[in-house]
Amino acid sequence: MVPIGPLGASDWLHVYPRGFRDLLLYTKRNYHNPLIYITENGYDDPNDPKIPMEESLADKKRIDYLDRHLYYLHKAIQDGVNVMGYFIWSLFDNMEWNTGYTVRFGINYIDFKNGLKRHPKQSANWLKKFLKTENMWNFKPKFS
Repeated sequence: MVPIGPLGASDWLHVYPRGFRDLLLYTKRNYHNPLIYITENGYDDPNDPKIPMEESLADKKRIDYLDRHLYYLHKAIQDGVNVMGYFIWSLFDNMEWNTGYTVRFGINYIDFKNGLKRHPKQSANWLKKFLKTENMWNFKPKFS
């Protein structure tokens, strides 16, 4: 396998935001521009018990991931791709079928050892601000 971008916590998840737009444009061209619902798009961090919860809450890589992917999603929509829905994976840290509890995809931290208490990560606050902006598509991505 040829890596196409930085690796997430899972060995299959390479971060390549421009590829998101490329795939959407490919689908538009080759499949008569169908309605598209993106039902899962997200980034995972390791669930390592040695990492303090405070460090897990500061999920800057996930914010960067969402920032870039939403930027390229917007570009694809401007190019006429018929995207009708986009859902972040995931609202909460959860059990993944392939990896169990070894990775965390959620924008909310779940404390699996203390009654499943929930703690919003920085990405949850970032998403809240993004969705509250008057015109969310006028946002400026943080990358160059």
